[in-house]
Amino acid sequence: MNEPLTTPSPTGPLKGVKVVELSMFMAGPTCGIMLADLGADVIKVERVPEGDDTRRFRPPEINGEAAAFLMMNRNKRGIAVDAKSPEGLKVLQDLCLSADIVIENFRPGTLDRLGLGYAELAVRKPSLVYGTISGYGLTGPESKRAGLDLIAQAFSGLMSVTGEGPGRPPVKVGAPVSDTTAGMLLALGVTAAYAHVLKTGEGQHVDTSLIEAAITHSYWQSAITLATGETPHPLGSAHPLSSPYQAFECADGWLVVGAPNNLNFGRIVSVLGMPGLASDPRFESNAMRLANRALLAETMAPAFLKRQRAEILAELDAQGVPSGPVNTVPEMLDHPQTRARDMVVAAPHPAGGEVETIGCPIKFSKTPSGVFRGAPLFGQHNEDVAREIGYSADEVAGMTERRVFQQQEKNHG
Repeated sequence: MNEPLTTPSPTGPLKGVKVVELSMFMAGPTCGIMLADLGADVIKVERVPEGDDTRRFRPPEINGEAAAFLMMNRNKRGIAVDAKSPEGLKVLQDLCLSADIVIENFRPGTLDRLGLGYAELAVRKPSLVYGTISGYGLTGPESKRAGLDLIAQAFSGLMSVTGEGPGRPPVKVGAPVSDTTAGMLLALGVTAAYAHVLKTGEGQHVDTSLIEAAITHSYWQSAITLATGETPHPLGSAHPLSSPYQAFECADGWLVVGAPNNLNFGRIVSVLGMPGLASDPRFESNAMRLANRALLAETMAPAFLKRQRAEILAELDAQGVPSGPVNTVPEMLDHPQTRARDMVVAAPHPAGGEVETIGCPIKFSKTPSGVFRGAPLFGQHNEDVAREIGYSADEVAGMTERRVFQQQEKNHG
């Protein structure tokens, strides 16, 4: 009843599944996004009085709301409860026991001390699926340590293979890949666990971590090390197992091109007006091109630099060669393909009409996913959610007066 505009009902394959999200920052909320986009009713629980830390990631803002929070929490309902009070803790326990799935990314042990951990909740609801994201996982010698995306990228070796070349300072991937990948892995894990519930009635604890999420991005580099014992190094935009497979500068911008086989390599050098490179003994096989990667890039670079990017891309595309422009983020967001795939969509929001956000990356032919609700205001759905789990209007009003429930005093705009 608190929605500012008409909000369509979700239609995704998880419609009817109730998820309680006890998380903040990015990893846990990413899991919540994935589940909500697929139709689950995701209820985001925020601590009081601070709320999710991303509410303070400002600037930028949209109508007084932090853009970071708006991005990470669309499609969710939100409540703000004081878990340090006995009444608030009871509300959260009741809420978790009403859910099909609970997801959390607190430091290990935090929710156990509040009676909100898996062990205690599972005794009362054996069918509960409980998903946890931590820095290092729930087992092992580092399991009690806190983690961040930056730390996971360093631990996993990603920073050692990212950058322009050996001897340079370590560089992290520009996007927080450990956080977002951990969220996606947990979404996969709890969905699989829920499928098990449907078959057997048996719930379980699903556990993943930032370091495991980052490690999954090292498949190629780990394959090299496990096979040879060698230590991979950064290669700029190049590929450790295929060449050429990298970025080249043109007269008016950068493009990327890949040659996973000799056929494509021959087509690339033909477009560049250098067909003889295909039969050059130094470059005639992928193994030779890898051995002479730097020389090959140096040889090809001038041919790219004297041509317009669009012209080269058109010719490569006509030849069926995988290639594309190096876009800026604004260029990506405005591209017709991005828009055609509904990867930029508008969602209704009480702070200012409609807010643009990233769309759902998974499409279904029978049960379409989608973005139908903007991120909640702080405590926006306190009464709705509490009433749904059995609290009366008078009880909610009383707890609001006692500051057990808290909410944003007024909308922005």
